[in-house]
Amino acid sequence: MHPIIENPSSSPVTAGVTDEVAERLAAALRCATVSTEDPADTADAEFLRLARHLEAAFPRVHAELTLTTFGHSRLYRWHGTEPGHVSAILLAHQDVVPVDDAQRWTHPPFAGVVDEEFIWGRGAIDDKSRVLAVLEAVEWALGAGIRPRHTVFLAFGHDEEVFGDGGAVRMAEYLRAENVRAELLLDEGGVITDGVADGIDRPVASIMLGEKGYATVRLSVTETGGHSSMPGRQTAVGRLARAVARVQDRPMPLRLTPVIADMLARMRVALPEPHRKLLELTDTRGLATLAAPLVARILAAAPSTEAMVRTTTAPTVIRGGVKANVLPQSAEALVNFRILPGDSVSAVLAHCRKVIRDIGVAIDLVGAASEPSRVTGPGPAYELIAELATDLVPGIVTTTGLVPGATDSRHYDGLAETRCNFAPIVLTAADLARIHGTDERISRLNYARLIEFNRRLIARLAAASAQGEGARR
Repeated sequence: MHPIIENPSSSPVTAGVTDEVAERLAAALRCATVSTEDPADTADAEFLRLARHLEAAFPRVHAELTLTTFGHSRLYRWHGTEPGHVSAILLAHQDVVPVDDAQRWTHPPFAGVVDEEFIWGRGAIDDKSRVLAVLEAVEWALGAGIRPRHTVFLAFGHDEEVFGDGGAVRMAEYLRAENVRAELLLDEGGVITDGVADGIDRPVASIMLGEKGYATVRLSVTETGGHSSMPGRQTAVGRLARAVARVQDRPMPLRLTPVIADMLARMRVALPEPHRKLLELTDTRGLATLAAPLVARILAAAPSTEAMVRTTTAPTVIRGGVKANVLPQSAEALVNFRILPGDSVSAVLAHCRKVIRDIGVAIDLVGAASEPSRVTGPGPAYELIAELATDLVPGIVTTTGLVPGATDSRHYDGLAETRCNFAPIVLTAADLARIHGTDERISRLNYARLIEFNRRLIARLAAASAQGEGARR
């Protein structure tokens, strides 16, 4: 069996994946599994191509695990040596977002180019590398005679980027019908950032314990219309613009939640002295201490941290009118909200009505919406993930947090004692901008970390009698 990394005896991981392993990921990236809002437009041929590749590349997985499909989504059951319990549900997704301008890419987005340092392509980070890394780890474990003590599920959705209704929703329903209750649910969402957290001079591993909710509110106005030479006091566009301005200028209140207070407490050791002093005045449960409002205001100073302490408001689409000299008969705007735990979709709608204060503006939800997930406690599963991350990348700070976006994890709410959204890859701000952007890629070193993380996790989940030498590097 070929080694997964060039120096498999090293710990922590300091070498990248071999050409053979890199090529297996690259072949998956060449499958243009772009998800679409309309199920009728699903890239069926590309998903089938990817399925054939996975089945050929990981023969032991497909010979020994039980596979159930839900459309193009794939749910694997790896039976444990002690039946009746489930240790983990490992999530990832096969679909990717579209490419805006392929001409701006260094390499074509679906060419799957491999060079000495990187594996290039749409999905290299989000999220095919996780699908392939989990399968690489399971294939290795099966070859080494390792079996989990309790059952493990691998759930690979095909429509995460369009809210997961055909994949994750159906797989989660199946698991609930099976009365599954796992110790750990692991999905995308958190990474190890380097140089991103202000004032911290070491990498930060953010192991997220929940995620914000999601809602898009449509504001719409209907007026009489007519010739622009004889306008009334306001046009549909003007009335709508005022409503959008009111929503944007009056955001929902700042609030320091318990999970963010815990996140800051864990980061305290790496913060500059003034920040450490301030956090000493804020308890880890996020209660309304004297310092909590000040901490929240400090976090709200930058968009990247404001999302931690507020339900965010983002006007994203506005349209109305047909010609410069014609009064518009209608206009509408879309405003996207990412909802902090403790707020709700209904609270967002109520807030919009309160701040707009105009009965001529219709306010309603459009598209998919989801409430904030439950936030699980850190617990032993979190500590295991933090330990493995620190082993792979020494010197990091490990902390908790919330996923600001939406992942398939929200559909699995209640199916695990602890939910962790995390991958042990080290990314800079420039790397983060490549996700859903131009020139998405993953380094060979980061891919090696991701595979080795899953190998070590599986070894820790294995029965003691089966671990043996195979579970050690």
